Amino acid sequence: MTNLYDVLVRPLVTEKSSYQSGKLSQYSFVVANEATRTSVKDAVETLFDVTVARVNILNAPAKRGRRTKSRRMLVRRSAFKKAIVTLAEGSKPLEIFEGVQ
Repeated sequence: MTNLYDVLVRPLVTEKSSYQSGKLSQYSFVVANEATRTSVKDAVETLFDVTVARVNILNAPAKRGRRTKSRRMLVRRSAFKKAIVTLAEGSKPLEIFEGVQ
């Protein structure tokens, strides 16, 4: 990773993450496979101008599924790394998650 823009791949928007962002001020991101807790913390603090209290990182495993038309054909979704960022008390909410409620 050369810069902070390569650390955060995209925000992860699910039912659970939208609940966490509204009530607990926790935000989920898909991050690069080489990302560490400190690199994710630095990236969120500099890009969104907030204070991060803690960062949890999870490795989501690859999943196998089947196509709808031919049930015999197996497909594999790749694994990814996920970061759950908890903001400090008094920090403003992230603008990227404003419309998601």
